[in-house]
Amino acid sequence: MRPERIHIRDELRTGKAAQGLFHVADCAETLRALLEERRGSVKLIYMDPPYLTGDKFYMRLRVGEEGWKKSRAGMVVESFADTKDRAAYLDKMKVVLGLCRELLREDGMIFVHVDYRLQPHLRLLMDEIFGEENFLNEIIWVYQTGGRSTRHFSRKHDVILFYAKSGQYDFDIDAVKAVPKVPRDNHLKRHVDPDGRTYRSIKVGGKVYTYYDDEPVAPSDVWDDLSHLQQKDPERTGYDTQKPLRLLDRVVRCASRPGEWVLDPFAGSGTTLEAAWRTGRNFIGIDSQPMTANIARRRLNGATWRLTGADNAADVEAACEAEVMAGAGFYHVTLHKFEVNLPGLPADAAPLDCVDNWSVGYVRDGDYHVMEDCVRTRRKPALPLELKAPVFSGQLALCVADLLGRSYYFALEVPRWE
Repeated sequence: MRPERIHIRDELRTGKAAQGLFHVADCAETLRALLEERRGSVKLIYMDPPYLTGDKFYMRLRVGEEGWKKSRAGMVVESFADTKDRAAYLDKMKVVLGLCRELLREDGMIFVHVDYRLQPHLRLLMDEIFGEENFLNEIIWVYQTGGRSTRHFSRKHDVILFYAKSGQYDFDIDAVKAVPKVPRDNHLKRHVDPDGRTYRSIKVGGKVYTYYDDEPVAPSDVWDDLSHLQQKDPERTGYDTQKPLRLLDRVVRCASRPGEWVLDPFAGSGTTLEAAWRTGRNFIGIDSQPMTANIARRRLNGATWRLTGADNAADVEAACEAEVMAGAGFYHVTLHKFEVNLPGLPADAAPLDCVDNWSVGYVRDGDYHVMEDCVRTRRKPALPLELKAPVFSGQLALCVADLLGRSYYFALEVPRWE
C-alpha cells in the first residue's frame, strides 16, 4: 500500500514526568512568539551560541545498522557556518539576550557559554541588558582536549557568563555539592575520628576548623572536574560543538528546581534539554538546523514534548510503502519501503539506511500524536520495521525522518475489523 502524503502542524509525544517544547525555527523569531504566552515564566536560560570562529561545523551521521554497531560516521553534513561579522553578530545577540531577559522570571538566571573571542564583548553587552549589578560569576570551564600550541599558551578553557535577572534570584548551591575526588591536603593536619572518618583541621585566630574528606563541597567558579567529551564517548551525538551532560546537569540543578522551565535558544545537540528532563524540569529548545530534531527524538525518548517545525519536507519527493493489519485493540503497521534522494548516502547503503527514525500515531486537529516510535541507538542499532498503535480516534498515520532531519508524514488506510 502506498499511503497518502499529508502535512501536519506539530508532533506530540507523551512520556513521563516533565514536559517540553522543541522548535525547529529561527531563534529570535521564536523567542518573540514565546513572549506572547511565556513572558516572565522561565527560571533558567543556558545558551551556547556561535563563537565567531569563521569555521564551518558538521554533523557526523551514523548510517544504518552497521554504522550504529561500529559507531562510525557514514555521512558528514554541514550543520552551520560560523560567521566572522562581529557587528552583525553582536546586533543579533543584543536582540536575543533582550528577549531572553523578558522571558525570565524575576528570580531567574542566565548562563552564556563563550570563549576568548567573545567574552569581553558579551560581558559588556550583558552588563547593558541585565545590569552590571546582576553579574554573578565568570565561570572558567577547564578541559584538556584538543591540540597544543607552540605560538602561545594552549587555550584550554571556555568562559560561562552567569547573570541574574534581579537581586531576587533563586540559586541552590546545595544541589551541586559533591564529595571531592581529592581530599583537602595542603597544610591541613590529618585526623581520624572514633567512627573511622578522615578529616583535616586548621587553627586560625585561635579557632580550630575541621573538614571531613567525605563531606560534600560546592564547586568554585573554576570547573576543572568536568571533562570535555572524547571523540568516541558514548554520549556523542555527532554534533560538532556538543557539551557534556555533566556540565549542563550542574547548571540546571543550581539555577532551577523540579517543575520549573529551562530554555536553550541554541539547543544544537540537545544536552540542556536532556539535563532538564532527567532532573524533572520542563524545557524549551530552539534550533534552526533540521537535523537537531532527530537528536531531540533520540535524547528525549520517553519524555512528554511537542515538536514544532518538523514538517519540513514539503518540497522533497519520497516514496513510501506500508501495510496495516488489525489486531486485538491495536493496528500493526509494517514499513516495507521508503525511498528519498539523500545526497552523500554511501553507495553500498541498505534500502532503509536513509531512515533515521520512524513512528506511528494519529492526526487530530492538525497535530500528529505519536503512539510508538523507534530510533537507532548504540544498544539497538537495528530499526524495527513493525510498530503498533492502539485503536483511537483520528487519522492513523506514520512519520519517517531521514538522516538530514527531514520528516515525511503519511495517512494510513485502516482495514475493516472482521
